[in-house]
Amino acid sequence: MSLIQMQGVGKTYGPIRALQGIDLTVPAGRVTCVLGDNGAGKSTLIKIMSGLHAHTEGTFQVHGETLVFDSPRQALERGIATVYQDLAVVPLMEVWRNFFLGAELRHRSYPLAGLRIREMRRIADEELRKMGIAVQDINQPIGTLSGGQRQCVAIARAVYFGARVLILDEPTAALGVKQSGVVLKYTAAARDAGLGVVFITHNPHHAHLVGDHFIVLKRGRTELDSPRSEITLEDLTQQMAGGDELAALAHELRPSGTPTAPASEGTTE
Repeated sequence: MSLIQMQGVGKTYGPIRALQGIDLTVPAGRVTCVLGDNGAGKSTLIKIMSGLHAHTEGTFQVHGETLVFDSPRQALERGIATVYQDLAVVPLMEVWRNFFLGAELRHRSYPLAGLRIREMRRIADEELRKMGIAVQDINQPIGTLSGGQRQCVAIARAVYFGARVLILDEPTAALGVKQSGVVLKYTAAARDAGLGVVFITHNPHHAHLVGDHFIVLKRGRTELDSPRSEITLEDLTQQMAGGDELAALAHELRPSGTPTAPASEGTTE
């Protein structure tokens, strides 16, 4: 089942065309990787799916219904949650407070009612453990966790609050190898829980570890659209690196007089 279906989606900002002719399907229980260099259009695509900006061309369907979002809240109401690279967390607040940030449980409905602190601590701890995340103390400031752990708390939070589509914006960009592995593990856990995951990255190695389908953007257009069965890591890396452009650059940078390739020599007796 397709949770999100884009057909010919484009976005213009006045005379500037940021996206054009984008086709993208996000099925349940799959990871769709969107790759591209800086300026490729990844951020614009995220903004359209998360409701921050409305598309200006094509059709955008969520659960089979054609929509144009006016705000991120509308996207959230449709089950689309976005975990941004810089993470919307308050470092000095406890893990459980960040888990319920903006959606706190209260004893009554009016704004100044007391918080159900004990219940929120229990739920946060249980939900994190369901995802295989065991923090040392649910009361510790979230800023004391590693970058990978904070990403995973944000993923578990989105799952708990009913996300059907999880958009991850460069989740491993600022992480080391070990922490990146933790995030990739919980990305796969979200996929296995039945969510449709959109994994935005410029790292083909990380994408190929978890991806089921790959889309490479270049200057706002689709350069590659391929399922995992039809592309290797080497092909994906070549697409991301711009193989033809690199070959031309290497030719330009080669010192004058350097042969383009070693001459083949026959065997001598």
